[in-house]
Amino acid sequence: MKVTIDGIEIDVPKGTTILQAARMIGPEVAPPTMCYYSKLKTSGGYCRTCIVKVTQGSTANPNPMPKPVASCRTEVMDGMVVQNITSPEIIEARKGIVEFLLINHPLDCPVCDQAGECKLQDLGYEHGSANTRYEFKRREYEPIDIGDKIKLHMNRCILCYRCVKTAEQITDGRVHGMIHRGDAAEISTYIEQSLSNDFSGNVIDVCPVGALTDKTFRFKQRVWFTKPVDAHRDCKKCSGKARVWLKGEEVLRVTARKDQWDEVEEFICNSCRYDHKKKSDWVIEGPSPIHRNSVISQNHYQHLNELKVEAMKHQKALGFMSINKKP
Repeated sequence: MKVTIDGIEIDVPKGTTILQAARMIGPEVAPPTMCYYSKLKTSGGYCRTCIVKVTQGSTANPNPMPKPVASCRTEVMDGMVVQNITSPEIIEARKGIVEFLLINHPLDCPVCDQAGECKLQDLGYEHGSANTRYEFKRREYEPIDIGDKIKLHMNRCILCYRCVKTAEQITDGRVHGMIHRGDAAEISTYIEQSLSNDFSGNVIDVCPVGALTDKTFRFKQRVWFTKPVDAHRDCKKCSGKARVWLKGEEVLRVTARKDQWDEVEEFICNSCRYDHKKKSDWVIEGPSPIHRNSVISQNHYQHLNELKVEAMKHQKALGFMSINKKP
């Protein structure tokens, strides 16, 4: 079936959502997401940042949908026409959603370990406002440990449910979840329980903000001063494929590899994440692919090498021309 998104037509199989179709076209038309995660079942539908405008429901029913819809939960119909970045109405609505997400957020990016790789930070720069209209006291919680290596800052949480679904679907027993309701809702562990299973560290990787952080990496270094490399090791619990963050020869942290949508490619075990912090423990494959718009890429040697090769080509070409140039 055919769907048109921001003027670009694409054929997709039945059952494809608008968000999945947009991602097939490319990041230039794909809506932003904060709660949807393709690797997690039943994710999406909570944050509403991926809303789009359906100007034509289908060829059979060309009427527009009366209000914006969540693209992660709305399936494509044959002949559907969708607007994302081409709709001023959607851009304005998305700004309102960002305002709601930031109502209780402490905006402590200067001291947050997630700064530089935070999706809420990116969303705030793209659709946020310099001022807030909120006049009430923000929700405040004390940071707590929900495991021997995981710190929870509930002040930063946007209730995306990713960590809950990760623990539910890839670990052998979920011991944390959402308690209370409304503006009192919070992530917490069950009484006298903590995250201690072999894959509990993955809740850190799926968190889109700085609510769940790695205690072994906290306040050690800014990510844009590190060099992420793809590496692997023989592991009996997981694939052993990870992203190792280096500062010189020192391994500062180990995370799962992520794709262009900032989603984990393969979940890794806690042994790979925490217990192997020596460079000799890993087989280095090469620089990790970093998007040029990311602050991490400013010192990234992969792009510098590409520029160096291009510059050398131009130098050789100019040298050949000057030698062969007649007086």
